[in-house]
Amino acid sequence: MSVVHAPLRRPGSGSVPAGPTVRAMEIGQHVIAVVLTAIGVSRAIGDGVAAPAAIASGVAILLWHTAGTVLPSRTRSHNLPVWWLLGFAVIWVGAVAVSPEFVWLAFLLWLLAGHLLPLRWGLAFSAVILVVVVVAPILHHGTTSYADVFGPLIGGVFAFGISRGYLQLLRDAAERERLVTSLRNAQREMAELQDELALAQRHSGAIAERTRISRDIHDTVAQALSSIRLLTHAGGSRTTDADASRTFAQVEALAGDSLGDVRRIIAALAPAELEDGALASALRRMLDRAHDEAGLLVELHVDDTLPILRTEVEVALLRTAQSALSNVRLHSGATRVVITLTDDQDAVRMDISDDGAGFDVAAWERDAGVGSSSYGLRFMRARLRELGGGLDVESTPGEGTAISAHLPIHIEAVS
Repeated sequence: MSVVHAPLRRPGSGSVPAGPTVRAMEIGQHVIAVVLTAIGVSRAIGDGVAAPAAIASGVAILLWHTAGTVLPSRTRSHNLPVWWLLGFAVIWVGAVAVSPEFVWLAFLLWLLAGHLLPLRWGLAFSAVILVVVVVAPILHHGTTSYADVFGPLIGGVFAFGISRGYLQLLRDAAERERLVTSLRNAQREMAELQDELALAQRHSGAIAERTRISRDIHDTVAQALSSIRLLTHAGGSRTTDADASRTFAQVEALAGDSLGDVRRIIAALAPAELEDGALASALRRMLDRAHDEAGLLVELHVDDTLPILRTEVEVALLRTAQSALSNVRLHSGATRVVITLTDDQDAVRMDISDDGAGFDVAAWERDAGVGSSSYGLRFMRARLRELGGGLDVESTPGEGTAISAHLPIHIEAVS
């Protein structure tokens, strides 16, 4: 039974990661088993034990040890290592009954006990093995020595300690691998969010510039053409000169046509995001997509008194909703999501609630927050705070999650 074989794990421990060090330890354990068995067989034969009995004992030990590398791949039983180790101990005791020279294999049993058993049971098992090692010479030869007692004792402590230390190294390696994986996922999500934010900023800048140009055209050129049209109409109605009246009419018609062209330009420049209900429509499309793709039951409630929002506010709320819905679909296991947009005096509030698994908010606020969903919430909060808003999170394990994003309606007043 390989103490480092991936399917074989100590009760309560995680899976053992594969790697060069692990494979080297596995090979080393097989070498130890073969060498110690060979020593036991040769010394037993040299001590006068019948060769067939000594060889049969050695073969039984090696076959059982080898079976430990095969059986884990054929079964998922968590108790298999314990039962295998007990079986190995029974076979070893039988070999020691044939010859006390097989006590050498106690070193391997102590190594296995430190790896496969919890500390308390490992110590008890090791104590039993030590008793067998100490008693075996007395039963076979009627006497023992201090070396036969203290030598195995020191060796047992050393072997058990090495095994426990190695097990801790494996746990640390697994934890480091988990942390590295989480960090890579967080970095990838951060890069995606940065790209998304850059795109949103470019989009927001383009919309703001188009809005400014359309407003300037409306306040200057369009107003001037409208005034020209009114003045020429008034002048043409007061004059009795036919040529002047015809000229006034031509100027009025030209001003009217130009005013129509300017209004069409203004309409083309006005961004869709500033049209009535743009944010609500975008949220509705997003929820409909979540319903079609993930089967979520979705609801959207929009306050009738909600004013037209500036582009920065709409973009920030839309990105927050996108990130929140992504968390719901990937992490919460929810079946229902509700989004509510509310006019909160000088601010706008967006509440998103689900009936998913929930989490411990206090632990999330306290810890560093490794994990993609945790980073998503933190990035949401950072984005909203940059615009003078914030994000409140309420959740209880097993009772769903509710987040509330709020932003001032007039960003200029905050910045």
